Amino acid sequence: MEEYHILNKINSIEDFKKIDKKDYPALADELRSFLVSAVSEHGGHLASNLGAVELVIALHHVFSTPKDKIVFDVGHQSYVHKILTGRREAFKTLRTKGGLGGFPKRRESEHDSFDTGHSSTSISAALGMLRAKKLLGEEGSVVAVIGDGAMTGGMSFEALNDAGQSKLPLLVILNDNEMSISGNVGALSNYFSKVRTSKRYLLFKRNIENFLSSIPKIGRPLANWVYRLKNRIKYFLLPKNIWFEAMGFTYLGPIDGHDTEALIAVLKQASAFKWPALVHVVSKKGKGYMPAQLNPERFHGIGPFDKETGAEKSKKARSNSAVFGDALVRLAENDNRIAAITAAMSNGTGLSAFEHRFPERFFDVGIAEQHAVTMAAGMAAGGLRPVVAIYSTFMQRAYDQALHDVCLQSLPVLFALDRAGLVGEDGETHQGVYDMAYMLTMPNIAIAVPTTQCELEKMIELLLSIDMPAAIRYPRGALPIGDPHKQIEFGKWDVINPISDVVVIASGRVAENAKNACEGLNVGLVNALFIRPFDEAVMAEINKKARCVITVEDGIRTLGMGAYLSSHFKENIKLINLGVTEKIVEHATVAQQDEQCSISACQIRKVVEENL
Repeated sequence: MEEYHILNKINSIEDFKKIDKKDYPALADELRSFLVSAVSEHGGHLASNLGAVELVIALHHVFSTPKDKIVFDVGHQSYVHKILTGRREAFKTLRTKGGLGGFPKRRESEHDSFDTGHSSTSISAALGMLRAKKLLGEEGSVVAVIGDGAMTGGMSFEALNDAGQSKLPLLVILNDNEMSISGNVGALSNYFSKVRTSKRYLLFKRNIENFLSSIPKIGRPLANWVYRLKNRIKYFLLPKNIWFEAMGFTYLGPIDGHDTEALIAVLKQASAFKWPALVHVVSKKGKGYMPAQLNPERFHGIGPFDKETGAEKSKKARSNSAVFGDALVRLAENDNRIAAITAAMSNGTGLSAFEHRFPERFFDVGIAEQHAVTMAAGMAAGGLRPVVAIYSTFMQRAYDQALHDVCLQSLPVLFALDRAGLVGEDGETHQGVYDMAYMLTMPNIAIAVPTTQCELEKMIELLLSIDMPAAIRYPRGALPIGDPHKQIEFGKWDVINPISDVVVIASGRVAENAKNACEGLNVGLVNALFIRPFDEAVMAEINKKARCVITVEDGIRTLGMGAYLSSHFKENIKLINLGVTEKIVEHATVAQQDEQCSISACQIRKVVEENL
């Protein structure tokens, strides 16, 4: 890394503090070059980090972690923060087993104040930290850094509402990397921001308010009248900031997110406030690396790639998400009741083709999973067949809505749980291992688990034909293609090897692990395509012939498929449930995570052989 003349000097936050401010533009260039090289090796979130370089430099110039707390919403823009706080060398291990995590982690560094990974949590967490500081008599600022996408989440609005009335000096940085601001509006807003953030102006404003309020009898009404008049003028001239002002925040911006000097100046001003403030920063996603700048969505989260061309190094098979999306388009051609809903993940969930073909039946609600599910319930109650496509880990956020608004009313909503099971390098915040456990607590819902892409297609068609709630869970990446002629019956299992003394029941992706484990052994093997309803005929045969049943799943074993089926086996049958334990599964390859959870083919085989 000889070319990084400034960056190579930074091995701690203290080293960064020694860098001359005039060298920040050169440091920003080196950071971008370093990020492209590091992410090209192991994959990761590139575009968002490239867009936040100057902002993070300015934050660490103005604030001093760990005394001051910086909470990165989601954490997609925290790579530069990790580098400046002494983890540059660790980037060679980014997202690998035992290496540097792709998201902030408190146990990784004292400079990471909060573990993130899910959206719209930063303002709530930051406000909690600020209240803790106040109650414990501790000094230090607290800053929440949130993107414009995460700001669409309902939790952000709840937190802003509370923070605004708290009167605490919470600083929220809105990193806006999509909104286009025209020159004249931006210049006008910048002008008023400079005026309104000056100490002289703020002191003058408060002195006037205090003076007017002190006048006997007419003082308070007069002060209120002046306040309303000021707001009418302000709202007319500055329409972009009125919402935040109404919530109790002083709005500053928009500020050029790639002008380090301007960022430092406004952060210093905001840090002196004794009340809530919001700094609106406009940045360019993917800045400094043309492939990411031209296609920020593809470089949002990307695997290893050629840094010269931007092309991914491994040719990917057709993803399960694409299979799901294409199947839904095909079915919607013949059924105008089918509608698709996503929470800011149209490309990730494979719904881009549906959006293009049926724009009037496609609904992207932003990062608002709870709203997505209840809206789907309303659509189903109105006679439609809505399909809600959400990553398994994010579906957790809408548990109450799925239970209360969909399942208790038995409304025909189909949940497409993408990225179900172990997800690999994104780690613990993104593992889709809990969906089976929480879905099984709900009444009236069918749960299907395909083991091939052909089964995935046919299950979607089948589940859209039944008049009840349903969920289909499928993993990240690509399942085997499978047999296009195979028929799927609702609630029926595949008996791959005849039922015998020892039976292995597996579902989903790990059914292939189980199949390989049982190769050449005299054991029964069942592919549980449906968890609810399960195959009562096969269950009866197992109860009649089996002495030992081993279940295999890539979900929580204590509350998942195995635990659910266990109450339906005869008491004299020995039951062994293999799956994910309560232990946190950190970032690694999926194969390594299978090993950790004892559901690899060789580990399953060992358990089978011990019980033959």
